[in-house]
Amino acid sequence: MSRTAEVRRDTKETQIRVWVDLDGTGASEVSTGVGFFDHMLDSFARHGGFDLKVETKGDLHIDMHHTVEDTGIVLGQAIKESLDGFKGIRRFGHAYIPMDETLSRCAIDLSNRPYLIWKTDFRTPKVGDMDTELFKEFHHAFAMNAGACVHLECLYGTNSHHIAESGFKALARALRQAVELDPKTHGHAPSTKGVL
Repeated sequence: MSRTAEVRRDTKETQIRVWVDLDGTGASEVSTGVGFFDHMLDSFARHGGFDLKVETKGDLHIDMHHTVEDTGIVLGQAIKESLDGFKGIRRFGHAYIPMDETLSRCAIDLSNRPYLIWKTDFRTPKVGDMDTELFKEFHHAFAMNAGACVHLECLYGTNSHHIAESGFKALARALRQAVELDPKTHGHAPSTKGVL
C-alpha cells in the first residue's frame, strides 16, 4: 500500500506544491525562500522518516507570514490525504526531544479533531531572518489541515534556535509513531466510532 500524496495550492499570495511519502527514508527537497524554515522542514522529514518535497513561492516582498502559514496548510493536507481516512494506524504518538539546554515535548492524536495547544515562548523576535511568532502559525495551520490534535510544549530552554528545532523534531517523532501501521487495527480506523 502506497501512503503518498501530492497537494498543490495556488493563491494570489502563494504557490505551493507538497509531496510526501510516509514510508520513506527521511529524504527531502525543500525550497520556500526562507532559509531557517527550510532547515526546519528538512529536520521534520529526517526525524519523521518521511520523504518530502516542498516548493513554495510566496510574497516574501511583503513578509514571511503567508509563505510559512500556507506551507503548513498544504503539508497538513498532504499528510491527511496520504493517511486514507486514518485507517490502520496507531493514531497516537508522543516524543521528548532535548537540544542542548532545551527540552520540548509533543503529543499527537490523529483523530480528525484538529486542535493545537501551544506552550512555547521565544526569547528573541527572530531566528535568522524568520520571525519567531510564525512558528505557532505554521503548527496551527498544520494541525488544522492534518486533522491532528497537537500539544506542543517547550518545557525549558533559552536559545530560540534550539527551541524551534526541538519543537519541529518533537512533532516529527510524535507523528512518526502516530502514522505507523498497527496490525491490531486490521486496517480499520482506530476508533470506537469505526471512522475518524
